Amino acid sequence: MNKIVVIGGGTMGNGIAHTAAATGFDVTLVDVSDELLTRAVSTITSNLQRGVDKGKMTAEERDAVVGRIRTSVDLPAAVADADIVIEAIIEQLEAKTRLFETLDNLAKADCILASNTSSISITKIAAATKRPENVIGMHFMNPVPVMTLVEVIRGIATSDETYGRVEDLSKRMGKTPIEVNDYPGFISNRVLMPMINEAIFALYEGVATREAIDGVMKLGMNHPMGPLTLADFIGLDVCLAILRVLEQGFGDPKYRPCPLLVKMVDAGWLGRKSGRGFYEYRK
Repeated sequence: MNKIVVIGGGTMGNGIAHTAAATGFDVTLVDVSDELLTRAVSTITSNLQRGVDKGKMTAEERDAVVGRIRTSVDLPAAVADADIVIEAIIEQLEAKTRLFETLDNLAKADCILASNTSSISITKIAAATKRPENVIGMHFMNPVPVMTLVEVIRGIATSDETYGRVEDLSKRMGKTPIEVNDYPGFISNRVLMPMINEAIFALYEGVATREAIDGVMKLGMNHPMGPLTLADFIGLDVCLAILRVLEQGFGDPKYRPCPLLVKMVDAGWLGRKSGRGFYEYRK
């Protein structure tokens, strides 16, 4: 499996393309405009430059990695001969199912269609295609070039062959694949998001300050960053979307998003990417 296409040049998409190219794969990064693609490649180049500055790679190695990344706004041409297409677009079921229906009509019969979704049902996404056995989840962690985990999620129809090919690809990309079955939030976000939500409730109820809540979890539980800082890093809109998937998927009120989280997303306070979340950031 050598021809990789990544759809979506945002944080996760450019991170996946970066990782694939850094491990020797030729990869095509697809988005809706040249401007977005230029920004994505600029981000990848900047991230690689940090490695050059630290003496971990040479300028020639940096340029070789960037040289393995092609960009395209022509979806049909990009996916025509792909061995695997990895989707990393907005975390909305309707958008993903529309894309997978399109990909099903464009990609060759044995092409694997993978989603980087962090919570949405792989089974639902696969149902939009005529090849549900070839549809799978590849949930990378952010930042992709640094984090080693890939949750590999089986939909109800995902074949053993598809799983095996994706497991092998993940290892070739320097990642550690962990198999998970298709339930809302999978494992990572089923465990993580209720913790973040509870931290937000603690802030909302005046139990402690943001610094105190994060400090307890860092110092007492040895977490590298506190849950409120992590929520800002992930994006509060993403956290809210995942919690709503959990709440709807399980029908359990324990996943109800904190009203403070809802209000902050309504205000456009989305965390690092907007310059303000639970903390303030320079844009």
